[in-house]
Parts: sequence; C-alpha cells; structure tokens
Amino acid sequence: MRLQRICRHLVLPHWWVLRALPEALLQRIERAVAASESTHRGELRVVVEANLPLSGLWRGQSARARAIELFSQLRVWDTEENCGVLIYLQLIDRRVEIVADRGINACVGQEFWEGVCRHMESAFRSGDFEGGTLLALRTITAALAEHFAATGEKSNELPNAPLVL
Repeated sequence: MRLQRICRHLVLPHWWVLRALPEALLQRIERAVAASESTHRGELRVVVEANLPLSGLWRGQSARARAIELFSQLRVWDTEENCGVLIYLQLIDRRVEIVADRGINACVGQEFWEGVCRHMESAFRSGDFEGGTLLALRTITAALAEHFAATGEKSNELPNAPLVL
C-alpha cells in the first residue's frame, strides 16, 4: 500500500488533481468563508493539497498528521479566542481532515468534526466538490455562530482565500 500511495502522489500531476477545484470554485469558497466569518468570532482556513510532499510520503504521513502540521505552520491555533478551524482537503488520497482550536473544539467535540469530514468525503466521491465544501462551511458556521456569536467589529486574523499547495 505504501508504494502504491507514493506512486500515486508522484505520478499524478498537481494540475490534474486540482481540476476538481477550478479557480471559480476557489473564489466561491473564499466568499463563503468571508460571509461565514461575518456571523461569528471564529476564523476558518481552507487548505487544498493535491500531492503530499515527498518527505511526508516517505514517512507514511497521514492526512490527519499533515493537517495538524499545517494547522501549526499556518498559525490557525493562534487566533484571539482559540476558535480557529482548518479544513484540509488532500485530493489524491481523497481525505478530508478538520483541525479545530481548543476553544471551539471544547464546545462541539471531535465527533462533530469527523461527521463533517465524512459528509464532505461522501459528496466528493460523487463528484460534488462544491456542494460538499459549501455544506461543510455552513455546518461549521452554524456551530461557530452558536458558540462564538459575532459581537461587532472583529479583525480578520487569517486569509479567507483557500490555500492551494
């Protein structure tokens, strides 16, 4: 399995995998993140990665471990109220991972995040990348709005545009 996975990541070109998320969809996701963040004090960050880095593949890095690594590198954990959420889409392995900071995670728990991930993966399997991503953003928005409702002006601590690696 490990060799097959490494080959898939090395053989499939980055641009081929990203056909699932064209520029127009990335812009809609950016607008959805901005609209979401206007309703709560949380911060959302969407990261799309086609191929894992070779070093991660060699170590057998899981999508979950990569998501946690990016959560740290992108400083999603460093939001004022500890309510940052990273949505990580690893396209070649067809995995979705959500890593949430301790503030919001204490309110909704890991089962909530895993449910959102599995719904996204189900939509992705049927080719509905837009519907799956936007439904996940609405679900997460509802949870953040319930537990971290907007209270006036807030700074935008993280970029709204999806990061494509």
